[in-house]
Amino acid sequence: MEKMERKASDNKYLHKDFHIGLNFGIGYIAKLHGDSAVVVYLREYASVFHKPLKDAVAQYGLVALEDYFRKLYETEEAADDILFERSEDELKIFIEKCPAITHIRKSGNEIAPMFIETTRTVNEEIVQGSPYAFELISFDIDTGKSEQRFYKKEAGK
Repeated sequence: MEKMERKASDNKYLHKDFHIGLNFGIGYIAKLHGDSAVVVYLREYASVFHKPLKDAVAQYGLVALEDYFRKLYETEEAADDILFERSEDELKIFIEKCPAITHIRKSGNEIAPMFIETTRTVNEEIVQGSPYAFELISFDIDTGKSEQRFYKKEAGK
């Protein structure tokens, strides 16, 4: 008799259906409690879930953000859909299409109007308390195509 041993780490990591659940959850929160409740929920979520990333940003700066997003898009099998421009004080991220929105649409679901906050609010929270700020320059709710900017805040701001 042969015995096969596997660990969870042996399996390919995919969590695309997480995005469908998040989309429904955001729509539900907004419907029951309003748009501001979605922002509060996402801030609380991001402050806890992204604590290690927040710490890395505080220690390593913009390179930590670039590394995080590169790995995320590789995991999501969408590395070809993202472009980075980084200088000492700024990181721009250009996303051709969001893998989450692509998957939600492919499953036949509508995108919750507040889904944009999974980018804007979460990224703002990631840099909260650091020398950096976040700006969502553009975002297409149909595709998730976006231009995002993390930048060093001016002293005293």
